[in-house]
Amino acid sequence: MNLITFLIKVSWVTVLASAIAGSISGIGSASLIALINQSVVQIDFNRVTVPLQLVWSFAGMAGITLVTKLVSQFLLVDLAQGAIYKLRLQISGWILASPLPHLEELGASRLLTTLTEDIQNISIAVSNIPALCINVAIILGCLLYLGRLSGWILLVTLVFLAVAITTVQFLITRVVHLFELAREENDALMKHFRGITDGIKELKLNRHRRKDFLELELKASVAALQKYHSRSRRVMAGISSFGEFLFFILIGLLVFGVPNLLPTSSTVLSGYILTLTYLMPQISSTLAILPYLSQAGVSLRKIDALGLSLASRSEDLEPIRHPYLGFEKIEIIKATYTYRSGEDYTFNLGPVDLSIQPGELIFIVGGNGSGKSTLVKLITGLYTPDTGKIYVNSNLVTNQNREAYRQLFSAVFSEFYLFERLLGFPHDDLDAQASFYLEQLQLAHKVQVRNGSLSTTELSQGQRKRLALLTAYLDDRPIYIFDEWAADQDPFFREVFYRQILAELKQRGKAILVISHDDRYFHLSDRLIKLDYGKIVSIQHQGKRI
Repeated sequence: MNLITFLIKVSWVTVLASAIAGSISGIGSASLIALINQSVVQIDFNRVTVPLQLVWSFAGMAGITLVTKLVSQFLLVDLAQGAIYKLRLQISGWILASPLPHLEELGASRLLTTLTEDIQNISIAVSNIPALCINVAIILGCLLYLGRLSGWILLVTLVFLAVAITTVQFLITRVVHLFELAREENDALMKHFRGITDGIKELKLNRHRRKDFLELELKASVAALQKYHSRSRRVMAGISSFGEFLFFILIGLLVFGVPNLLPTSSTVLSGYILTLTYLMPQISSTLAILPYLSQAGVSLRKIDALGLSLASRSEDLEPIRHPYLGFEKIEIIKATYTYRSGEDYTFNLGPVDLSIQPGELIFIVGGNGSGKSTLVKLITGLYTPDTGKIYVNSNLVTNQNREAYRQLFSAVFSEFYLFERLLGFPHDDLDAQASFYLEQLQLAHKVQVRNGSLSTTELSQGQRKRLALLTAYLDDRPIYIFDEWAADQDPFFREVFYRQILAELKQRGKAILVISHDDRYFHLSDRLIKLDYGKIVSIQHQGKRI
């Protein structure tokens, strides 16, 4: 999809109205050139005054040209910015509607590059669309005037322009190839940038790893991107300079060549030279804009490919018609799931047979890589079973009701994200409720809530997890998931979590699933589920092995 097609899809009416206004502006510009040329020939400059008819004609034509140009630009500016606004929301909606495994497969780097680099490229190109449309309208209008002056000279001009456009198009094709290579390298560079931010501790602790990362990973990617950008910018500069050179060649042909081949009056020749001189900045500006349009075309194709990929896996996120108002029991029957990371690694979970009831405290334990986090993602509906079934209140969970099923859960994952605003809570007394829980979590001296916003999230990891627990409290869902929540807490608050917080949630009838390595607290659970290599190897119920 190219940029013009993209804008037409957004609003073809606005594009048509802008094109009409731009065409009038272009014709007006050509008419002004014709009027100036006619005036230069007809006016007797020895006279004291200039005929009023010419003055009023010039003023009227200039006014029409200005107004229609502004109308065309205003329409396109609003359309362009509205299109970028819709595109940003559309891509974000695609991502939010896509299943978690597919997003993990695509990778955060590719998604971030689309949301930043691709949108930026399109935004730059779209901001140049009004100038491009006006330039094209002016060029077409002036060509009509040139045809009126002399059909033969217009033919010579068009043949010359056709050769020039073909040559420029060849150069632009080369630029597009470089843009595509640069766009692919951007994905890799974004991954390396995430390596800097997410792996900063590991890089600081090992200077050899840091050196290899800079020399072998980051430097190579940055160098490749620099090479592609430098080459593309050189070609773009060549296109602009070549366009100006061709223009002077055309002027030379008209001044020195045409009079020797065709009988041409000085009036026609001066009109041609005046018109082409006026067109020079318009043509140069148009040539400068074309590479940005090509770069935006590459980004649009990337967005199209991403959109097709995301839309093909899109989940049903329509308003929930039949929410689970009461939670009685969840049954997972012979559920399996295969986790894939790249082409060489797969991890198989299950088959899993498990039930969850209100008021239960379930600990999920096992070594690293045993499948604990994968299991809770399967239980919460973030992962869809490859085989097997999940029932809630004896109702089968399907793609049509999975969104409603997920609303039963509130979770604090080991890799969690903390929003600065308390989003999704319609409570009128949200600030008061949040402040109460901040007191309970011993964070009131560090964090305040004003109009649903946290005063800060710049805290230690343990304190940030307490803030995540605050949002879980406010969710007030029937089932709570805690993935290694206590791992970053001090001994005192770890004790508070296991002996007070979990006990309070259980007394309120909540079902609680806790992933933990704290074996000194395992006896507090109603059931202890142990995983190994993706299999449930044992279930202990009140100290008895089943």
